Amino acid sequence: MVATDNSIYITDKAKSKIQQLMNEAGVTGDDSYFLRVGVVGGGCSGLSYKLDFDNEIKPMDQVFEDKGIKLVTDLKSFLYLVNTELDFTDGLNGKGFHFNNPNASRSCGCGDSFAV
Repeated sequence: MVATDNSIYITDKAKSKIQQLMNEAGVTGDDSYFLRVGVVGGGCSGLSYKLDFDNEIKPMDQVFEDKGIKLVTDLKSFLYLVNTELDFTDGLNGKGFHFNNPNASRSCGCGDSFAV
C-alpha cells in the first residue's frame, strides 16, 4: 500500500468482515452507522487499537471513507493512525483485525498493541 494522502485505509478482506459484522449487528443499510477506530492506552506495548460501530460523530472527529466503508476516529487517535491500513486475517496464525501501522515503532506478538 502506498499512501497518497493522510487517511485510514481498509483491505478488501477487512471490508467484507466489517459488512458481515454490521449485518449481524443489525445496522446494515442505516447510513448513520460507521466504524469507529481508536487508540487507547494499555496493552503489552503501551497503546492498543479499538474498533466499534457508532452512529454519533463528535466535534473533533476525523471522517474517512475507503472502499465504501465510513471510518471515523477522534483527532488524538488519528495522530497515531494516519495512513494505517486495517486488514482482516483468518489464517492459522491468528484470526481477526490487524493494523498495518507505519507510525508504530514496535508492536507486540498479539498484534493488538503498539508503541510509537
